[in-house]
Amino acid sequence: MVIINQSSYNPGTFILVGIPGLEQFHVWIGIPFFIIYIVAVVGNCILLYLIAVERSLHQPMFFFLSMLAMTDLNLSTVGVPKTLSIFWFEDRKITFEGCLTQVFCLHFSFVLDSAILMAMAFDRYVAICSPLRYTTILTPKTIIKIAVGISFRSFCIILPVVFLLKRLPFCRTRIIPHTYCEHIGVARLACADISINIWYGFCVPIMTVISDVVLIAVSYTLILCAVFRLPSRDARQKALGTCGSHVCVILMFYTPAFFSILAHRFGHNVSRTFHIMFANLYVVIPPALNPIVYGVKTKQIRDKVLLLFSMKGTE
Repeated sequence: MVIINQSSYNPGTFILVGIPGLEQFHVWIGIPFFIIYIVAVVGNCILLYLIAVERSLHQPMFFFLSMLAMTDLNLSTVGVPKTLSIFWFEDRKITFEGCLTQVFCLHFSFVLDSAILMAMAFDRYVAICSPLRYTTILTPKTIIKIAVGISFRSFCIILPVVFLLKRLPFCRTRIIPHTYCEHIGVARLACADISINIWYGFCVPIMTVISDVVLIAVSYTLILCAVFRLPSRDARQKALGTCGSHVCVILMFYTPAFFSILAHRFGHNVSRTFHIMFANLYVVIPPALNPIVYGVKTKQIRDKVLLLFSMKGTE
C-alpha cells in the first residue's frame, strides 16, 4: 500500500493523445500548424529585432509590443513543438514535471498577454487624451514599473496552479485527451477532490482577464470621447489610426478566448474534438497574426520592415 500511495503522488509520465477522433489525420493536420508556427516565430523575431535596433521605435508603445511578441513566442513554443512531435513522431509521453512546466507557461502567457494589452490601452489613452504630458507620464522608469508589475501579477496568479496540481494523487488513468497539458485537464485525472482546482482555475484567472477587459473598455471609451471632441475630421482619423492595430489584436485575443470559455460552459453538445482543435489554433494563430497586423497597420514598423527587406535584397 505504501508503494501505491507514493507512486500515485509521483505519476512519472502522462500520455498525450493528440486530437481524439482525428488520429488518422495527425500527419496532415501538423503541416498547417508547422507553417503557422514558423510564421509566428519569424514574425515576432523580426518585430523584436526592429524594436531593438531602431531608435525611432524606442517608445512606450513599442516596448509593450516587444513584451507582447516575447509572450506570444513563449505561448506558441511551449505548445506547438510538442503537438508536432505527437502528430508526426507519435511521441506522446510527457513527464509530470514537463507537464507542470507546460501548464504554468501556457497559463502564465495567456494572463500576461491580457495584462500587456491592458497596458497598451493605457498607453493609447495617455497618447490621445494627454498628448502634451505623454513623455512625463510614461517615463522609462514608469514603463519598467508597469512591465514588472504586470509580469509579477501574472506570475503570482498562475504559480498556485502548479502547487494545486502537485498536491493531487494520480492513481487512475494517465492518458490526457489533448495535445498539451492544461490545468483542469490534468486535475481531472486525479483520484481526489478537485473542487479547489476548478474554483481557482476558473474564477481567479478569468476574473483577472475580465478586469483587464473592463479597464481596456474604459480606456477606449475615454479615447473615443476625446477623439470626437477634436475639431477636424483628419485629426480624428489620425488619432483613431494609432489605435487600429491595437484594437485588431484585442479582438483576435479576447474573442476566441471568451468563445472557448462559453463553449466549455454552455456548449454541452460541442464535441471534444472541436474544443481541442480550437485550443490548438488559439496558441498559434494570434501569435502569428499579431506581428502581421502591426506590420501592416503601423506605419513606423511597416516602413522599417520594407527598408530591412530592401536592404537584404540589394546585398
